[in-house]
Amino acid sequence: MRQMGKSDEEIAREAGMLPIEEVAAKIGIGRQALELYGDYKAKIREDRIEGLAGRRDGKLILVTAISPTPAGEGKTTVAIGLGDALQRLGLKSAIVLREPSLGPVFGRKGGACGGGYAQVVPMEEINLHFTGDIHAVGAANNLLAAMIDNHIYFGNPLGIDPRRITWKRAVDINDRQLRSIVAGLGGNANGVPREDGFQITAASEVMAILCLSENLAEMKERLKNIIVGYTRDGRPVTCGDLKAHGAMAALLKDALKPNLVQTLEHTPAFVHGGPFANIAHGCSSIKAARLALKCADYVVTEAGFGSDLGAEKFFDINCRLFGLKPAAAVVVATVRALKMHGGAALEDVGKENLDALAKGFPNLSKHVENMQKVFGLPAVVAINRFPSDSEAELDWLAKKCEETGVKAVRCEVWAKGGAGGEALAREAVKLAERESRLSYAYDLEDPIPVKIEKLVRRVYGGKGIEITAQAEKAIEKLERMGCGNLPICVAKTPYSLSDDPKKLGRPADFTVTVRDVKCSAGAGFLVVFTGDVQTMPGLPKKPAAESIDVDGEGRISGLF
Repeated sequence: MRQMGKSDEEIAREAGMLPIEEVAAKIGIGRQALELYGDYKAKIREDRIEGLAGRRDGKLILVTAISPTPAGEGKTTVAIGLGDALQRLGLKSAIVLREPSLGPVFGRKGGACGGGYAQVVPMEEINLHFTGDIHAVGAANNLLAAMIDNHIYFGNPLGIDPRRITWKRAVDINDRQLRSIVAGLGGNANGVPREDGFQITAASEVMAILCLSENLAEMKERLKNIIVGYTRDGRPVTCGDLKAHGAMAALLKDALKPNLVQTLEHTPAFVHGGPFANIAHGCSSIKAARLALKCADYVVTEAGFGSDLGAEKFFDINCRLFGLKPAAAVVVATVRALKMHGGAALEDVGKENLDALAKGFPNLSKHVENMQKVFGLPAVVAINRFPSDSEAELDWLAKKCEETGVKAVRCEVWAKGGAGGEALAREAVKLAERESRLSYAYDLEDPIPVKIEKLVRRVYGGKGIEITAQAEKAIEKLERMGCGNLPICVAKTPYSLSDDPKKLGRPADFTVTVRDVKCSAGAGFLVVFTGDVQTMPGLPKKPAAESIDVDGEGRISGLF
């Protein structure tokens, strides 16, 4: 059961951390490969790790979840606890996670380093500035934005149409006021007036490029290929045309190196890259994943939100493009969240309600189906236990999972750390030993509308798509530009399998509205915008920032 009384900060503060050199040594990384950021954080220089290229890859376990609700799922907590549990079983394990964005930290949910006795530390530093990677991404993004407007100011020799600039500025704070702005006001000395806007840094194509680049040379080439806008006759203008890619790469050269920290139980954890799964591809860096697989026998990673978002993009983009072969999947669910999917109000999810649980179960069954039948991976359900869960509810959920062809394991890592995840770890190891054959939701050769429709039908469970006139024009242009064979990255609400956040559970007979399609040529995918999803979140009525503080001795509170 979950132990109440101590905050995440108190638990993290009381835990003794090992020097990062000792953590690195557990997976064969010597001091010569570390660039230290204090005693407990380091960046990794892969060129200093002896024999890395010749090592055999470990087994990769992906952690995904049901569609998120305000009741909580705890996917990151389970991923961390699973890594600790594998270590407790005597296996050489490592964890690969995304870096927290300051937007959600100060916005809706607070910190993103796990919780209870399943955390990565130093929690406060990771949740805030960490090693500066996200700031570097924002600086590179905004350098390009400044060079676009500077080019226009000094005569615009490339003929960029100010009305067709697609590159936005970025800031790592939820700020809806900046979604749509007019810049360059105040006279000729202040630039050329035009409509502009900001997105959150995690949604920047630069963040995607950082996470999808295997080395500095590849990153420079990807940056060079970014499309920033179009001329009046429709020709794309790139970052390379503006000669900005070299300076941007200089800002990002250290951010490209994976970060190493540890869990409360000293399991090595690579925390690197931070794209959101609802508006970007939602996976940590390919460099961190590859490095972890060379250094550990079992690697636990997570993809943002549910199987319809982060996990789908992990398979259809990361695995397809880089040859990653996950061995098993863990689908995280809570009784509380499933009852919300079944119609229970948030204030009532702590009360026993088998009827609501039964009505919400189809959401879990669809995410399991995606893992097993769409992508071809063996899967286990992790029931992340809360104190309010009744034995009747837990037993019903486990039995129902068994009836639908998947084993469910109770998980208590929040309260017990790795010890509370040993049963899950044993099942994950057993599944990882099975033969699996990864499949994809669509073929790259499919026309763009076919790719989208296959995703909607196979992964979301809908009946089809509606494409707006604006999106049709965009698709026609992208096909003419030769971008038709790129994978797609759908931007949609995470709260529903559909594009309507109010349709909980497992909706049926719905269509998904495609309102626009944009080419992220540097990242190497097409972004498909659905519903009314925003690339710049707003703060809630009571933001988490109101509860975050620091005392006279520098101790931070409120990063729950």
